Amino acid sequence: MKLVLAYSARDEFMEPSKKPLNVLIKQLNSYIGVTLKNNIEYRGIMVHCDNYMNIILDSAEEYNGDRLVASYGRALVRGSNILYITLAFPQKKSNNMT
Repeated sequence: MKLVLAYSARDEFMEPSKKPLNVLIKQLNSYIGVTLKNNIEYRGIMVHCDNYMNIILDSAEEYNGDRLVASYGRALVRGSNILYITLAFPQKKSNNMT
């Protein structure tokens, strides 16, 4: 019986500081934008991220395009639903829902 281990050659040669999860963890306590596969976006201060890229946002806001839909105190975004993450996202001062 032959055992085959699957691995990504890209990960083998990537510096540890450049891996996506490490880059994300360095953004703790920063304002970020998280776009989901359904094109809904959540923006807030990332206070936690785990190995599955589940993210906890404080002062979270839900956007549909540029329109603010809802504001939450704290929100959990499941990593498997994330399409992409925007780091160093400019924080809006307005809390007006339109």
